[in-house]
Order: sequence, then structure tokens, then C-alpha cells
Amino acid sequence: MALSQRLELRQGQSLVMTPQLQQAIKLLQYSNIELSAYVEQELEKNPLLERDERDQDAGAQASETQDSDNTSTEKSDELREADVQISDEAPATNAENVLDTEYENVFSEDSAADAAENTQQDPYLSSEWSNVGSSSGSKPVDGDGPSFESRLAEDKDLREHLTDQLQVSISDPMERLIGSHLIDTVDENGYVRESIESIAERLGCAEALVETVLQKMQAFEPAGIMARSLQECLRLQLIEKDRLDPVMSTFLDHLDLLGSHRLDELKQICGIDDEDLAEIVADIRTCHPKPGLVFGSDLVQPVVPDVFVRETSEGVWKVELNTETLPRVLVNSQYYSEVNQNVDGEAKTYLAECLNDANWLVKSLDQRARTILKVSTEIVRQQDAFLVNGVEHLRPLNLKAIADAISMHESTVSRVTANKYMATSRGVFELKYFFTSAIAATSGGEAHSAEAVRHKIKTLIDDEAPNKILSDDRIVEMLKGAGIDIARRTVAKYREALNIPSSVQRRRLKKLSA
Repeated sequence: MALSQRLELRQGQSLVMTPQLQQAIKLLQYSNIELSAYVEQELEKNPLLERDERDQDAGAQASETQDSDNTSTEKSDELREADVQISDEAPATNAENVLDTEYENVFSEDSAADAAENTQQDPYLSSEWSNVGSSSGSKPVDGDGPSFESRLAEDKDLREHLTDQLQVSISDPMERLIGSHLIDTVDENGYVRESIESIAERLGCAEALVETVLQKMQAFEPAGIMARSLQECLRLQLIEKDRLDPVMSTFLDHLDLLGSHRLDELKQICGIDDEDLAEIVADIRTCHPKPGLVFGSDLVQPVVPDVFVRETSEGVWKVELNTETLPRVLVNSQYYSEVNQNVDGEAKTYLAECLNDANWLVKSLDQRARTILKVSTEIVRQQDAFLVNGVEHLRPLNLKAIADAISMHESTVSRVTANKYMATSRGVFELKYFFTSAIAATSGGEAHSAEAVRHKIKTLIDDEAPNKILSDDRIVEMLKGAGIDIARRTVAKYREALNIPSSVQRRRLKKLSA
């Protein structure tokens, strides 16, 4: 068969995603934090984009005007009208004029005794609470006023805390080197996860030397730090509390029996009765299983809702976007006109691209806001019973139902509901929370939401009597009596998802608590 080259002309259809379309899709699924970061990058890259601060400026000027004159109502009204316009005057640079006070009164100064008292705190809490809210102390080098940087509290993390103790407790250079490497292997919970053998092999030293250094460092604060297992962590803390006796040591060696609630076997091995067992368990509960979390834990960022749902006086749900989280940008067309007249060639092409990108970004942000509002409004309409009566009345809902109702594609609804939160009278929920699978009703009526069934299972187990623990089969019977057609394996799956132990484990736990 002979091979030859030839040219052919073919016509076809294909979906081409332009960079602008890809940008719009990405913006749609961004959270409010990711969106703000993206817009900040665009503001840095595009000279024709600028942040819209007119609302903030107008609000600040109106506030200053209202406080400046309390004697004349007519004069106050004139000033408020004037302050709506953006001022062309240069901002005041003197702090006394802006704050209407002397500079020394801007920050309150604590005494030296107060400053010392603020820093003398428990070592377990000093990294988190020392200097919080304190305005003590140091003056700036230039002497113009208090240093703002000096008032920023700097928390110590776990590594810094252990390194400080290492420098004080161990003076031998070789042991310090080994100690520094051990600190690098400590995880956020405070455990050494690498074996002594591998550490000794990597450092080229004897295992006995590494073990000796580790034992010295296990005396560091907080108690239980740098343990290699949960048993060792508890053992170190019980030594600190002077509660490690032979019985307790044997108990820790068989701690897995406590986790599996095999209490009779555990009592037989340790040679104790129910009263002794309760005392030992009480002592163990005073220990911290993850001592490293006391230091260096990241601050938990609160969830900022993208949508607010409020009930009006007429009993209608009002859906509003959280405008505080939406970045406002403007296209500076005036600057483009001025610069475009004085450039040519590549510079003119660059400006045209910047103008096109800026206009597209503003349009994409507006379209994103409208789409979120549209989807959220339909979710509220579909889940009205949940907002009124609670989670037990959550309806089964899928992406297709919302997409068909608002004439959008399912993929668009999926992107909108990703990483978005809604603040309601019943709390803040992710938009995906309202989409749950359906569980059929026994009488053939309206299906039940899976989330509502999970809540029902949790309620039944929470209300069970200590002497009448509900088995999964009994829960199935009770749910079917309430009109919910559900299988036993589904109940077990939902129970495990809620981190609820089995009926046998719950019976042992409640017996131990009693």
C-alpha cells in the first residue's frame, strides 16, 4: 500500500473555550476569599482596573460630618449633602487633626508592672494569650509616637517552644544536634513519628545516644511531648502527676482493651474491680492525648456567608448577597483615553488588551453575583419547610431540580454551590447541604431527605434510655413506623457517618459512665 501526502479541507463543529470563558467559569466556583485574592492579582496586573471605594469614602465622610457639628441642624444637612461628593483635597497628614485628639492619647499606655503581669502566664497558654489586647511598652526609635508593630502579638509555635527548652536544658553540641533533628520529626500533635533506628542511621550515631537525648527531651513542657505512642504520652503525663503505679502501667500496656470496651477482660488482667477501673479511667481523662496542639495551632477562620436569608414582616423570605465579601472594581476609561492618544504600536495593543480584560472581569463579577443570587433564591423556595420547621423537614433535592427551575445547566449550579455559604435563622450552611438524596416513604407518599433521616437516627439514639439501648433493627422498626422505608445497612451506614458507636459499644460506655 503506497503512502502519500495530500491536503484536505474539512468542516466541523467544536466547543472552544476562550480564556475569557475559562475565567468566568473559575470565578463562578471561587469562594469569597479566593475571589478577593484573584481580584487583587488582577488589580496589580491591569493598570486600567481600580478598586471602587466610593461607598466607603462617602460613608466615612458622612460620619465625620455628622460628628463635627451638633449645634446647627441646617449646617449639618448642608455638610452631609456636600460630603456625598468625593473631595479633591489632600488628606490630612497630622494625626491630631484626623483623630481630634493629641497623639499621646491615640493608644493607652500600660504601666511597666502591668506589662510584666501580662507576660507572666502559664507556659501552656503564654504563646496564645500573652500580650493579647496589651498596649504596653515600647516606644519607636524615632520618638514620634508608640510603635504599632510592638503591639502585634507573636505566637510561639511548637518548634520554637521545644528549641528554647533544648538550648537551656542540653549543653553538649552533639546532643543538641540530635535534639534539633528530633524536633524536626515532631508532628503537630507532639509525637515523634520517626523511629530511633532511622534517626541514628541518618545522623551516623549510636541508637543509645538518640534514646538518651529523647528521654531528656520527654521531660520538656508540656508533659507528654515527644512521645512515640499514645501509651507513652499518657505514661509521661501520669509520671508528672505522680499517678504511675504498677497497676496503672499494666493498664496502659493493655489500653487497646479500653478502646474496644472489653472491660471485663481488662479488669481481670489488672486485678481490679469496677471502682478501681472508674478511678483509673478518671485519671487518664485528665491527660491530654495530643499535647502538641497547645502550641502552634492555626487560627480557625470563621465562615463568611455569601448569602443572607431573612424573614420579612410579611412572612416572606428575603435573599440578599453579602456585599461586604464582593470585590468592587471599576474600569478607568478616562485614563485609557488619555494614554491611548500618546502611544502607538505594541503599547496601543497592550492597552486594548487591558481594556478588554478589565471590561470582561467587571462583567464576569456581575454575572457571578446574579447567578449566585438566582440559585440561592430557588434553594430557599424549595427548602422553605426547613427554614420554618427545622432539619426534619428538609426535602430531597438534586442539582437537576434547581437547574430546571432556573433554566441553567447542572454544571453551572454545581459550580455555584461549591464553597458558598448561606446564613439563615437556623445557622450558616454550605449551599451543598441543601442537596440530599431521597429515601422512599412506606406509604408511597412524599420521599424523605437523607439528612433528615440522619437527624432522626441521631435523635432516637440521644433519647435512648441506658437500660434500653436501641439496636439497628429496632431503629429500622421505629423509622418504618414513622413512614420511612429504610434498610438496616443504611441505618448502620448513617450511624457510622455520625460517629455513633454500635449498640454493644454504647451499652458498655453507658455502663462505664454509670
